Amino acid sequence: MGLGTGISCRGSRDFQSKSHDVKVGVCGSGWTDLLLLGCRFERVVDGDGGETHCKDKKALERMRTGNRTRPVLTGGPRTMLLLNPLRGILSARPQVLGLTRFGSSFVSRMRFLNRLKQEDEACAAALQDGQLVLFHRLQPLLQRGPTGTFRPVTLTCSGVQSLLQNFGSDGPLLEDSILIGCSEQNQAQFCLDVGHLDQAAVAEFCAGTFIDLRKSFFLLPGPAAQLVAKAQALLRWHQTNGFCSATGQPTHRNRAGSQRVCSSSSIIYYPKMSPVVIVLLSDGSRCLLGRQASFPRGMYSALAGFCDMGETLEETLHREVAEEVGLEVQDVSYSSSQHWPFPHSSFMLGCHATVSPAHTQLEVDRSELEDARWLTAEEISSALQAGVPPRGDRPPDVWLPPKHAVAHHLITEWRDRQRHLQASE
Repeated sequence: MGLGTGISCRGSRDFQSKSHDVKVGVCGSGWTDLLLLGCRFERVVDGDGGETHCKDKKALERMRTGNRTRPVLTGGPRTMLLLNPLRGILSARPQVLGLTRFGSSFVSRMRFLNRLKQEDEACAAALQDGQLVLFHRLQPLLQRGPTGTFRPVTLTCSGVQSLLQNFGSDGPLLEDSILIGCSEQNQAQFCLDVGHLDQAAVAEFCAGTFIDLRKSFFLLPGPAAQLVAKAQALLRWHQTNGFCSATGQPTHRNRAGSQRVCSSSSIIYYPKMSPVVIVLLSDGSRCLLGRQASFPRGMYSALAGFCDMGETLEETLHREVAEEVGLEVQDVSYSSSQHWPFPHSSFMLGCHATVSPAHTQLEVDRSELEDARWLTAEEISSALQAGVPPRGDRPPDVWLPPKHAVAHHLITEWRDRQRHLQASE
């Protein structure tokens, strides 16, 4: 960060050269990187103590606000003739070139987030230009769009300040916000719980609705659901880890909310997830789904269970299947993983497993499951088409978790595999 370089294709070498020269500048403003071509420089002090110079007021303002900048070429006729082959490249969308506020790639965004976790001042500065997702006692604030789809309500820092002032709350509450990510537009994302304010009044002020997180998972698209899940998990973790388990003394968080430190022993605590194995069993032509009594009516999912201390993923899978449905697993293959905020922030490890077609008789542990059943590929296809949650007064006998749940991914993988096998026969 903090770059400031320039090239003048003819005339003076510094940035004060004549306007018909072509100038190329790479300007850094603390946590901002932009490629600016054809701008004249004026003194700007960046976050790393260096300085650049830019007399293009609009470009300077874009740099400060962090909006995306489209590269342009300026210069005299002969200069532009020489550089004309570059015009098509430099006029491309910044996304194509990978030119955004922080750099060119996923790596840049991750390093930016890591910096915010390590440097409190940088995190506080990013909050001023960031987005905030609001919660009320761990319920996310959602808004229904014109097409009927839901999304989290995102506010600017100034928008949240206006909200707090409107309800007579202290501005320092913003310091309780927690860093949760970075958008594709390279804008830091935070969450904040305003549970001390009147829920209905805040919802009306923001033109949204606070909705239970479980219900939100059926309403939000995948990326948005993952974002609010992470946010709620972090908010809950901070609410329940205010004291050190070793000394009993208060713990204090860093600005990003990525850790808490004991005020007495300096022990560092990090947010944790409990490992859970979730497995879709198959006997070759059918897959096994189960449901707990707490599930919505008609919803079935893959079997799942927490890892015991000292267990491997495979050992947990074998044990859970034996306990819950009385079957012995043969082959196991890993599929994918997912953070799941229920019941208290789980790390779901998704797997496929097989059992012998000769040993498929279920012995369901009713203390664990309300029901378990084998379903064919055709029955699974019908369940996938039912919708989530199904519409109407009479839901189907079987419907499945939302698309962004790892259970849905496992079930879809199995269904597609069965279709491929049938097509190849």
